Amino acid sequence: MQADPFQIASDALAGAGGHVSELARPFLHFLPVSGASVSTFGPLLGAETISATDRLAGRVDELQFDLGEGPCWDALGSRLPVLQPDLTASSPSTWPAFTSAIRAENIGAVFAFPLVFGPLDIGAVDLYSIDPVTLTQEQQQQTLELSAIVSRILLRHALKDHALDNAEGSAEPTVFSRRLIHQATGMVLAQLGISAGDAHLILQARSFADGRPMRDVAQDVVERRIRFTDIDADSYSDIPIDTDRRTDNRTDGEDSP
Repeated sequence: MQADPFQIASDALAGAGGHVSELARPFLHFLPVSGASVSTFGPLLGAETISATDRLAGRVDELQFDLGEGPCWDALGSRLPVLQPDLTASSPSTWPAFTSAIRAENIGAVFAFPLVFGPLDIGAVDLYSIDPVTLTQEQQQQTLELSAIVSRILLRHALKDHALDNAEGSAEPTVFSRRLIHQATGMVLAQLGISAGDAHLILQARSFADGRPMRDVAQDVVERRIRFTDIDADSYSDIPIDTDRRTDNRTDGEDSP
């Protein structure tokens, strides 16, 4: 029986382990694109290309960072996929400088998928194709599923590095602080309807973003000074594909392909 390309990609992503430089390549296993990149940007992790499958994939990221415009910015801003399947037939008015630069690279299509975790904006997956190409709804959904896994990997990697950087001189967790964090984890789990592991990661991420000890964040959750349900609940679920809300950049009045 022929292997499922998406399962191959999922297995490759799982096999990447701590090698974040390999996070982009699995997307090529099941998508009809020429290259892919994974980047972080925004207030949490800063602007950096984490993984790129080739020179052009890195160039797509570089242009967007340098110009401050492009599909990755729109994808993260809207938390929705941004699809430009045919750059030869349309000119997105929202990215004039990026479009001009990318055409000089003879790229026919670009796509961007947001990398988010709970309330945190992490970055984007950028895809390009030399020739114009359309992604099916199934391929879009599968890309979102893999992007959610990439988001978790990147966040855990950042938190691990942060913990190592701050390990020296840090206070040993007490029984009280462990119980407090456990209680707060249960409250976040109940508020958001997510797994215990993801609830704990949300607390770690909030601690990282605020620059405060995790026990202090947990104390605020337990005493209801922080309620994660105060933020749009949609932020905490893996982004579903929604063709009515999907961002598909075309010029005004242009027909869908």
